[in-house]
Amino acid sequence: MEAICQQYRLLYEQDGIIRVPFLVKGRLVVPPELTRAEIDAAFSALEPDAGYVKLPGVQLLRQPGDATLHQHLAAAARSATTQWGQAGLALACLPHEAFMSADAVLRTTWRILVSHRRRLEWNQSSNPASGGAAGLPGSLRSMWISPAIALATAAYLVLARPSVLVFAAPILLLWLVAPGITWWLSRPLVRPQSRLSQEQQVFLRALARRTWAFFDTFVGPDDNWLPPDNVQTQPGPAVAHRTSPTNLGMALLASLAAHDFGYLPTGRLLERTTNALRSMGAFERHRGHFYNWYDTQTLQPLLPKYVSTVDSGNLAGHLLTLRVGLLALPDGPIVSPRVFEGLADTLGILGESRADDVSAPQAELRRELDSAIAAGVTTLGDAHRRLDRLATLAGVSAGDRRAVATAVNTGAEPDWAHALLDQCRAARDELALLAPWTSLGDPPAGLEHLLPHAQVPTLREIAELEDRVLPLVAQALTAGRDDAARAWLLALRDAITAGSALARHQVAVIEDLARQANEFATLDFDFLYDTSRRLLTIGYNVTERRRDASYYDLLASEARLGSFVAIAQGQLPQENWFALGRLLTRAGGDPVLVSWSGSMFEYLMPL
Repeated sequence: MEAICQQYRLLYEQDGIIRVPFLVKGRLVVPPELTRAEIDAAFSALEPDAGYVKLPGVQLLRQPGDATLHQHLAAAARSATTQWGQAGLALACLPHEAFMSADAVLRTTWRILVSHRRRLEWNQSSNPASGGAAGLPGSLRSMWISPAIALATAAYLVLARPSVLVFAAPILLLWLVAPGITWWLSRPLVRPQSRLSQEQQVFLRALARRTWAFFDTFVGPDDNWLPPDNVQTQPGPAVAHRTSPTNLGMALLASLAAHDFGYLPTGRLLERTTNALRSMGAFERHRGHFYNWYDTQTLQPLLPKYVSTVDSGNLAGHLLTLRVGLLALPDGPIVSPRVFEGLADTLGILGESRADDVSAPQAELRRELDSAIAAGVTTLGDAHRRLDRLATLAGVSAGDRRAVATAVNTGAEPDWAHALLDQCRAARDELALLAPWTSLGDPPAGLEHLLPHAQVPTLREIAELEDRVLPLVAQALTAGRDDAARAWLLALRDAITAGSALARHQVAVIEDLARQANEFATLDFDFLYDTSRRLLTIGYNVTERRRDASYYDLLASEARLGSFVAIAQGQLPQENWFALGRLLTRAGGDPVLVSWSGSMFEYLMPL
């Protein structure tokens, strides 16, 4: 019996008859006539680590101290499932692997000892050309040996030893369906699509609106339009008048995101961004890098002057993102359904604060917003009328003491009624400034074609409107018109001139802000990079003129964005990216990268 367990035989033949193969120590072995008891004894005699499967009993007894019993049992079950699955796959592919190995041995022996030809012929297993046709037919053609052996063995057992068939059937069935198993496992992975429920979307949008309320409230002229590091609400309101490069980047992107959500019109976005970049331009820097901390009121760096690799990388990535977002603004519609969706978010929070006392203006606001969101933005005139109606209702709601969401004593909770009113007026005024002809009323008969853009135009189209429409207006003025028609034409000319000039100004501001963002994002990383280790250091103390002795050496680290940006800009070699460690562990049954602290700050960095 022990001799059988130690033998290595691909095939065994006795009296000219091929016996039933089975697995011993991971090898295909065909022993002589064996009883069921002898087979069981042979397997039980194997060393625990010699087979394909390690039983999970040992793992069950090793419960980590920081895991609950339920977590430990779930992890052990997942591990056992994975191990048994791998063992089953290996067993299913065993005839095919044995056949391929035997084929390789025979081909090599023939070419080396006999033919002396084609000795350099080889195909990589990853080469698509070596795998034959794709799909299930291709898998059947490449793995035909597995079902062939299964059928031949089953036929032999039926004729010669029917009593053994019941024991061999599971393995023979596995070999029979092996091509289908490998085809099924080889299918392309379908990435699951995340679908948020309506309740989840409402919750996330309310969270986004509350987040923007922080930046809208505390990023203002008192701090030179720079974000404070934090605001303490208990025991009393206290603003930390200091900021970091990461804070700066987050505030800039918060304004851009607020515009995308419909909370902030383009004009205010440009105003806030211009003020923030102007203040950043007044900062003292070191080789393009912003220091780790600044006083937001004096704009002076806080001691010690320190360059943080993480903060510099974060700010560079945020500025590049800001640049792309700004450059997309001129080609977007000047008013979109997102404006009404943003108003609905603010109204929803206002409704939560006064859930027991919803006033008539609030109810009317909800109906108007639902109608606007359902209909979409079709024309500028329709958008202007809806925004004007919403601003009126919001004004009534803000003036109704029953509906006002009074700020709490700490001052941390905004007045959502007046926030809604300000948001409505800002959207309406933005449209009125960029398309002032929407308030002219209906055109006189025969002049309808002069109204620009029946559909919603982009900012760039309005900027070019003056050159395209004013000649037509001038031509219409030369024709015989009554006083009302001439007055309307003159008002239209002035409106187009004003709107087009403002649009051109905004486009120019956008391009200038994009240029500034790109300049601020261009940093010198040479003094932070160790060429021997191919890693970025933690930072550089400018006051002491000393580089830190520690380095970021894991891919799952907060410095990953900095490495990515610096490599993309040509500041660092690509070797830095591949030098970052990629140790893996399992969490929830899925492989994840190992990080130093396991914080979301490390894992949420883009890859």
